[in-house]
Parts: sequence; structure tokens; C-alpha cells
Amino acid sequence: MRWLLLSAALLASPAFAQDKAQTLADLQAELAKLSADFNGLKAELVQSGAASSGAAGGDALQRMDAIEAALTRITAKTEEIELKVNRVVSDGTNRIGDIEFRLCEATEGCDPSNIPETPVLGGGDTAAPAAAAPAAAADPAPAEDAPELAMGEKNDFDRAKGVLGQGDFRAAADLFATFTQSYPGSPLSEEANFNRGEALAKLGDTANSARAYLEAFSGKPDGPFAAESLLKLGQALGTLGQTPDACVTLAEVGNRFPGTIHATNAQVSMQGLGCQ
Repeated sequence: MRWLLLSAALLASPAFAQDKAQTLADLQAELAKLSADFNGLKAELVQSGAASSGAAGGDALQRMDAIEAALTRITAKTEEIELKVNRVVSDGTNRIGDIEFRLCEATEGCDPSNIPETPVLGGGDTAAPAAAAPAAAADPAPAEDAPELAMGEKNDFDRAKGVLGQGDFRAAADLFATFTQSYPGSPLSEEANFNRGEALAKLGDTANSARAYLEAFSGKPDGPFAAESLLKLGQALGTLGQTPDACVTLAEVGNRFPGTIHATNAQVSMQGLGCQ
């Protein structure tokens, strides 16, 4: 199972998810400019009567034809990129679901039929980023800079974190699990899932800790806990005996987060597993 290799196409390489988003934004900005030019030129022709004046309007009409052709070309290119992005996100999500299923099989008492539907890789709808791009560019709302928390959300998180710090790992794992269920989409979800993984690892529950690390990473692949979550997911897979998947996952740490302590630790873990 090689879901991380494919998710690299969308998330890992600085050239896919980020550059694709920039490409879409650039194309959409060009579309908007061309549309404005086209409409402005058309209005100018109507006002001046040049559209019916023969040679006087010939040059303007040629410009309109050129703009219209450019609009058609860029629209087609934008749709092509959106399809590619959506296809990779969909496939990456399916592969994450596959690893969740395999982790469930390795977990005593886990019923694969009760595994919830895997959320879209990185959160949100696969089609949403492209559709929302123009609005994001025109109105850079600072909502993400200072996310609002639900009433009691921060207190519940701090309580779970405090229990973890006290060494009551079972209670901490349960509290973090309750937190992620009570506040879906919380800006603290990534850290909550990571901390749940830490608590479960301390309890020796490797399979469930791996699932928690996977949820932390897949929920926010560029978040502050992404590198360590991916590292610990790979290490947990190695402990579970899933060496090929562990090697791919650990290699991805170096690909995504080069030069970090997590990349160095991933290399050490790969050597211990005998990864090629």
C-alpha cells in the first residue's frame, strides 16, 4: 500500500498542492482580467457605433475575437487542473481509508465495518478550493489567523492536556477522543489527535496510536504537528510489522520536511528497519 507516494503529488512536494493552487489562482485572475477587457471593449464598440462601421471597427473586432479565444483556452486549462487536483485528492483519501482499515484489522476488538467514512484529505470538499479561489484572492479574510473556539472548547482541551501531563494516559486518550468528537473541525484537532496518539503509545496501544497519528497528519498535512505525526506513524507501522509501509512513510518525512530533526529521526528509524 503506497498512499503516501500518491499523497506526495498533492501535499508533499512544494510543487503540487501549493503550485497547483497558485496556478489556478493565476489562471482565474487572468480570466477575470480578460473578461473585464472583453466587456469593456464590447461596451466601447456599442457606445461608439464602431461595431457597424466596417473598417473602423475591424481592429476592435479582431481584438475581441482574440480575447474571446484566450478566454476559452484559459477556461479549459483551469478545468483541466481542477480535475487533476480533485482526482489526486480523491485517490489520496481512498488510500488513507485503506491504511485505516488495515490498522483496524491489527487492533483487537476493532470492527472494520464500523470505521467512519474517511474525511477528504486535508479537510474540506475536493472541489471547494478551486471554486473558492477568486473569493479568497479578492477578500483575504483573516478568519484563519484567529479562529474562534466554541464555548468550553479551550477548557476541554486544556483539561485533557493537563491529564496527559499528569501521566494518566488512559484518561487523557479518552478525553482527547471525546474532544475531537465534540468539536469536529476544531483548530485544535490536529494537536488533540497527536496527543491522543502519544497517550495511546504510552499505553502500548500501538495500532490505535498509529491511527491517531494518521488522523493528525491527514487532517492538516502542513500543520505544526504534521512532521512528527508522520514520523511516529511510520515508527508505529514498523512496530506493527508493516515494514514496507513503514519504510515508505518514514521516507516521506524526509521528502516533506527536509533538514528537520524529524527527518533525521526518520532516517535512523529506516536504518533500524533495514529499509532500502
